[in-house]
Amino acid sequence: MPNKKTNKKTNKKRFEVEDNETIDQCLKRIEMEGYVPIRRTEEPVFREIDENGKKTLEPVGRTIVFQAVKQ
Repeated sequence: MPNKKTNKKTNKKRFEVEDNETIDQCLKRIEMEGYVPIRRTEEPVFREIDENGKKTLEPVGRTIVFQAVKQ
């Protein structure tokens, strides 16, 4: 009998909203692949800036990521 924890982990997949698509288009893509979204997160995108030898990070955008499980 397969371990349920292992089985659930293999059924998860991350979907990022691409630059050229809307959230609705991403959700349709998730559905077409046979998955159901369970979590939405927004991850910041940073750019590294070198000022006088000191490196700092500057936020330049965000990436929307859905975690989904197989139906």
